[in-house]
Amino acid sequence: MMGLMASDETRTETRTKTRTETRTETQTGTQTGTQTGTGAQGRAGGVVSEVPGEASATRAWTTWTTRLLILGIVLAAVNLRPAITSLGALLEEVRDGLGMSGSIAGLLTSVPPLCFAVFGVTAPRLARRFGPGAVVCAGMVAITAGLLIRPYAGGTGGFLAATALALMGIAVSNVLMPVIVKRYFPDRVGSMTGLYSMALAFGTSVAAAATVPLTDALGGHWQPGLAVWAVLPALAVLPWIPFVRNRKAPASTAPYAPRPEDGRSAEKRAEQPPLRITRSRTAWALAVFFGLQATAAYITMGWMAQIFRDSGVSAGTAGLLLAVIMVMGVPLAFVIPRVASRLPHQGPIVVVLGVCGLAGYAGLYFAPVGGAWAWALLLGVSNCAFPLALTMVGMRARTGAGVAQLSAFAQSTGYLISIPGPLLVGVLYQHSGGWGLPIALMSALMVPQIVVGVLAGRDRTVEDEAGR
Repeated sequence: MMGLMASDETRTETRTKTRTETRTETQTGTQTGTQTGTGAQGRAGGVVSEVPGEASATRAWTTWTTRLLILGIVLAAVNLRPAITSLGALLEEVRDGLGMSGSIAGLLTSVPPLCFAVFGVTAPRLARRFGPGAVVCAGMVAITAGLLIRPYAGGTGGFLAATALALMGIAVSNVLMPVIVKRYFPDRVGSMTGLYSMALAFGTSVAAAATVPLTDALGGHWQPGLAVWAVLPALAVLPWIPFVRNRKAPASTAPYAPRPEDGRSAEKRAEQPPLRITRSRTAWALAVFFGLQATAAYITMGWMAQIFRDSGVSAGTAGLLLAVIMVMGVPLAFVIPRVASRLPHQGPIVVVLGVCGLAGYAGLYFAPVGGAWAWALLLGVSNCAFPLALTMVGMRARTGAGVAQLSAFAQSTGYLISIPGPLLVGVLYQHSGGWGLPIALMSALMVPQIVVGVLAGRDRTVEDEAGR
């Protein structure tokens, strides 16, 4: 399906660009300064010539690279959460194997947002120097190495260090996914964001559901049950290799890249100073919204399976319940960005997701076992605030540079905000001896999430608020 969509769109735009620019070149006899993306052009006294054989070869190359890029985006997105949800499904076994207390386990569940905040802010700078394709490719390599090493690192310190290596790769890929979508598919932000959000939710849910059965199949030890998830990021490295040296997005290989006539040249845009992003109220609202939804997500991924297990649910069923929460994001992560991109204000979606979260937490408090499947469904809907936040990142800035800066700011600041949440849940659980206080905390955090989400969803851009 992805290949047909990319092929049809690429052929349509290629034919349109060829007819338009060939007519222009015939009339003027001079080069327009813009590559058509459909043929090789020679320069001889200002006259542009086109070689028919090379034209068809370039069209094939454009179609191939578009399909490969979409495949790379999907495979990268699949690997952005299994490192976390696979650990959540085996948290009790890991705690016993490494001798962790509840507070240390809470620290472990806070490591993901900490790494995302620290390493995510470096992603735009790395992308400018090496190109986004090279950074994402390196990120997949880091995820592979971290997941393969951490079960056998020995001791809590080594486990945390290897986990941080994998999360470093996830962090830079997190930030660059909206940037790559805006850069290569500016006319398809909603659909492409939905596609990789759906892939992200799919990988998250599969890791949650399959980790316990895979562990049993591999002998019942938690080490191979965690290490097996290094296979997926190793496969995800492959489609990004051709993009390692592609630092720019020329019109010939970017099917939906902005045309030079639509604005100033890349060189002139690069000379502009960065946005004063901290002066934008929308940027701050989006960062806080991102942080609060991330808090809920990492509490869910780190602790929800344990909450169900402590309520009397078996380990396998608890993993399935966590998978249900995550799998709700597969269809909704594709639908919500498409709907949100068509609305001038995303506030109503924020409210609906927040109400579902409050209802899910209330049910989890009063009847954690009797209505477990219903609460999992409601919390799964609520967790779809993540693809909504990513969509708003792409909509709250007009330019690719603005999206890169807003994405880094919102995600890095948001993940910093989310760090205390999972740790606090672990401390409250250890000192209270139950899940009442942690669930009350999760419910209380949902209220400000709704408020700032409504503010972030207003129809405005950071360029207008921050200025240059």
